[in-house]
Amino acid sequence: MDELLSSVAAQRSELRHGMGALEQALAAPAVRPTWAVRVYTALAELDHDMNVHVGVTEGAEGLYSRVLADSPRLAAAVHRLTAEHGTMRSALDDLIKATEDADSADVEAVREAGTAMLALIAHHRQAGGDLLYEAYQSDIGGET
Repeated sequence: MDELLSSVAAQRSELRHGMGALEQALAAPAVRPTWAVRVYTALAELDHDMNVHVGVTEGAEGLYSRVLADSPRLAAAVHRLTAEHGTMRSALDDLIKATEDADSADVEAVREAGTAMLALIAHHRQAGGDLLYEAYQSDIGGET
């Protein structure tokens, strides 16, 4: 179990790093096409981090399977977190599409949607940390 928790902690750190990169890209001056390219690049990094996150948590040997086996009482929380993956994936895909054409990206719409998505991911990370603490009384950290 320690190996799985270590993997989750490392993945959380990578996901937080990707969130920071996107936040910085969104906040940069909106000079086209540089701004959209920077945002698109940060989204691609976050997309990779999200794919790894889903694999670590939802995989056959993943965290959620382990939590359900060890603490079935947490099934509702696991199902909620799993459903959030779909919501975050959809938001991420929409943002990637919105920034593919750097010359026509709608800066305000992308910033608004990107900020909302970052809030979703932050909430998801908090709920995931709470789930693990509830299941194993282990704090996997919220650091960057």
